[in-house]
Amino acid sequence: MKSLFGKTLDELVSTVKENGLPSFAGKQIADWLYKKNVTDINAITNLSKKAREMLSSEYEIGVYPPLDVQVSSDGTKKYLYRLYSGASIESVYIPESDRATLCISSQAGCRMGCRFCMTARQGLKANLTSGEILNQIWSLPEKDKLTNVVYMGMGEPMDNIDEVLKSLEILTADYGAGWSHKRITVSTIGVIPGLEKFLKNSQCRLAISIHSPFDEERRQLMPMQKAFPIKDVLKLIEKNEYAHRRISFEYIMFAGVNDSLRHAAALVRLLSGKDLRINLIRFHKIPDNPLSPADETTMENFKNYLNAKGLLTTIRSSRGEDIFAACGMLSTNLIIKQDSCGRSN
Repeated sequence: MKSLFGKTLDELVSTVKENGLPSFAGKQIADWLYKKNVTDINAITNLSKKAREMLSSEYEIGVYPPLDVQVSSDGTKKYLYRLYSGASIESVYIPESDRATLCISSQAGCRMGCRFCMTARQGLKANLTSGEILNQIWSLPEKDKLTNVVYMGMGEPMDNIDEVLKSLEILTADYGAGWSHKRITVSTIGVIPGLEKFLKNSQCRLAISIHSPFDEERRQLMPMQKAFPIKDVLKLIEKNEYAHRRISFEYIMFAGVNDSLRHAAALVRLLSGKDLRINLIRFHKIPDNPLSPADETTMENFKNYLNAKGLLTTIRSSRGEDIFAACGMLSTNLIIKQDSCGRSN
């Protein structure tokens, strides 16, 4: 059974026309899907009964609840979803006093191979459809509280760029959720073909994972540096003008690896003069990994150096570490198999 949810307006119009319905029915369906949150085709009451029956024979809405939720001591919630392919993903809801952020996945697993990431250990299991990406938002119990969405969960968004762009269109379009582009951030290690497409087709905010200013060191942490050097990524962004969107650089700090003032000075040389911000991130220790987190004093000194040199830098708060929901810790390989009701077998 195919899903209607996750189709763009143009795709919905094509779908209804292929089924002998007038094109305006596509707009009607979009309204029910993305504004009225319908979960059953038979509830689309401004379509005739015959039209609903015809659509129901081939399609379903395609919105489904999470299988499980884990709650951190700090209030962070990690949701588990089973995809139509049989693969699983996780998303993370992060409530704060003045905002509520949802970190969503774009792939099940990942093929980028970053040494510090548990998702990478799974390899790539599946690309999510636009509907599966958006389902993490629409099925969220806290959906009405959301202020921001970040594509920073499992997977590399630019490695699934077509479905990611469709989901971004639906999130921001008048026929969809109508969100401001400023509420959405998409993260990447710098997969250039997808990034080029993103820069041309979306105004959403962008986060680049950098983690070292030195080519060889970055390649040791992130093997895709060999195919997509950070200097080429920066050239591409420069060509598309920093001023068009807010761009941040994510920098996970590892003790004795990338946390020296030598690294900070190299970051200044690489990034100075650009309108951006740097987020320093604590590394969260993961099983069977030799990397260790930099200490608090080192991170503060690193931050202060960059700020003194004119690069706006903050240390990102760590959330959800006790339920393996923090940065780099998402991995459905750790989850006990569950049946369709979410009960442990």
